[in-house]
Amino acid sequence: MQALIEQKLKQGLNIIHLVIENESHLHSGPATDSHFKVALVSDDFIGKRPVARHQMVYALLADEMAGAIHALVIHPYTAEEWQQRNGDVPVSAPCRGSVKK
Repeated sequence: MQALIEQKLKQGLNIIHLVIENESHLHSGPATDSHFKVALVSDDFIGKRPVARHQMVYALLADEMAGAIHALVIHPYTAEEWQQRNGDVPVSAPCRGSVKK
């Protein structure tokens, strides 16, 4: 699933930098390959509000979101925004009620 996410994002956006983390192990139950976090840098996001950026990613992964992917955390940045973050990917918040301890 992670390779498919990478392929679709790279085909649909001009990606400068991409980090994909499989966070399924942080969740209880049979959640293998169903919880992901992506941090992606693309100048395609210039001038777009956060909601529009998320919609761009969701559109590229619509089939996966309708099936195999249960949760997707998206951190979309322009190159300038990524540089201001010093390349730091935000830490995900725990999944409410189903976090493995």
